[in-house]
Amino acid sequence: MTCVHTDRPEALGPQGLPGQNVTMDEGGVPLLPDSLVYQIFLSLGPADVLAAGLVCRQWQAVSRDEFLWREQFYRYYQVARDVPRHPAATSWYEEFRRLYDTVPCVEVQTLREHADQVLHLSFSHSGYQFASCSKDCTIKIWNNDLTISLLHSADMRPYNWSYTQFSQFNQDDSLLLASGVFLGPHNSSSGEIAVISLDNFALLSRVRNKPYDVFGCWLTETSLISGNLHRIGDITSCSVLWLNNAFQDVESENVNVVKRLFKIQNLNASTIRTVMVADCSRFDSPDLLLDAGAPPGRVFDLGSDSEDEEGGPEPVPAPARAKEGLRRFLDGLLDARAQPQLSEHALETKVAELLAQGRTKPPEHSMADASKLLIFTTGCLTYSPHQIGIKQILPHQMTTAGPVLGEGRGSDAFFDALDHVIDVHGHIIGMGLSPDNRYLYVNSRAWPSGSVVADPMQPPPIAEEIDLLVFDLKTMREVKRALRAHRAYTPNDECFFIFLDVSRDFVASGAEDRHGYIWDRHYNICLAKLRHQDVVNSVVFSPQEQELLLTASDDATIKAWRSPRIVRIHQAPRPRPHHFFSWFASQRR
Repeated sequence: MTCVHTDRPEALGPQGLPGQNVTMDEGGVPLLPDSLVYQIFLSLGPADVLAAGLVCRQWQAVSRDEFLWREQFYRYYQVARDVPRHPAATSWYEEFRRLYDTVPCVEVQTLREHADQVLHLSFSHSGYQFASCSKDCTIKIWNNDLTISLLHSADMRPYNWSYTQFSQFNQDDSLLLASGVFLGPHNSSSGEIAVISLDNFALLSRVRNKPYDVFGCWLTETSLISGNLHRIGDITSCSVLWLNNAFQDVESENVNVVKRLFKIQNLNASTIRTVMVADCSRFDSPDLLLDAGAPPGRVFDLGSDSEDEEGGPEPVPAPARAKEGLRRFLDGLLDARAQPQLSEHALETKVAELLAQGRTKPPEHSMADASKLLIFTTGCLTYSPHQIGIKQILPHQMTTAGPVLGEGRGSDAFFDALDHVIDVHGHIIGMGLSPDNRYLYVNSRAWPSGSVVADPMQPPPIAEEIDLLVFDLKTMREVKRALRAHRAYTPNDECFFIFLDVSRDFVASGAEDRHGYIWDRHYNICLAKLRHQDVVNSVVFSPQEQELLLTASDDATIKAWRSPRIVRIHQAPRPRPHHFFSWFASQRR
């Protein structure tokens, strides 16, 4: 896919001034009828149409024709003709200008304060500050002024960290969650989360986080989610997700500082990673027309095995079913009737599945009461993260008050079942939520079509092309048009996270091909490629100004990008910016 902003128009020569009637005869009658001028303008590019519109009043009127700009739009941006105009657009001309003039594709500043690869960027909700994480083991906090400046740098090496990898501001921008790789005993790498006050930059608390690529996230303004991993067998484990109070120095013995949220079984060497929270209360914004004219996407609800048909026989309790299933399976093995012969890994997985059947708490199925969704990567076939798990967080679970360590569950409910599962049939390398939290965007490198995982330690090879998939969390359906253009080259066992971000109109992502990319969410087209000297690990829009984008790279730099419109405003000698028409008309392909 070609990005339309990679090659911008060149300058034109002198133009006439609007209002000169050089195309009229002596009687004031146009020398050419409007219909003929329109046909001529159809053969011109957008810059030439605007330049011609400066010649006289007649040409100016024709150059603003809606049908003319509809043709220019579809031709210039190579949008499929069955995709309608954005419902919020007032005209085809204004929509053309929006995509050309408001995309943050002009580099305005390069920050070089990091000494090593920059891995992640995050903005405060106000947009006044942002944070960066790096292989140099620092967390840097920046002032987002017209010229960006460094506000504070926290070195995490005294806490035995190897590097910092992720950060997130809480809702009122008073605390910063920072996640990194902690070097524990015997050089065994696990993760740790630090909470930093943004009033005085004091380190308030530290929480262990295993594995480190759980990252961690805020659930409320003062509580955060971390993870832990417990090995059960060679390729079987369970992940425990914890709710932690950001202030760990609570003096009252009646107030918990930590509480277990969920305990989830992992099969075939998979683990839970990359946790994030979606706020369901924000779903009620107007629907985004992401897939005009296409059939409905597939539903990815995970069916419950505990549902029974009406009028059927009285159900057998789950523990009894599990015991009976395990007994039959073992009998079959002992009698050599289980064919073909199972490998040790396959045998372990089968036994773990049967044992968990009677010890897994089913989903509560109360989306009307769910205030938030916990989202994370997981898997069921291999260690490569190829599924997205979704678990409801109900209001009573959003506090550390109440039973500790899952004391409220029954003795048989050892694991928690997932509410929904998305299988992307590929290696997931990034996820991000739209501003309304309704749409989940996923960077994935696909497995070959029809591939089968025979060994959990040997996942299928992954594609170099990255697919940016979109899922609707309100309807639990996949939007069927993947965004493409960016690429990655590392194999499964070296594959790393590429952070993406979503604004009201755009979605951006890094890539291993030394570029960041920007797409339009409605038209599904790539609008810009943003160059770095090495892998682009993270991108982030300002939450208050989508015409500002930051990119972070392995070249140890952070780049700030603004739209052509904002650049003109900042460069204009007068408070009022130059008119877009005259600026664009001075450009040529």
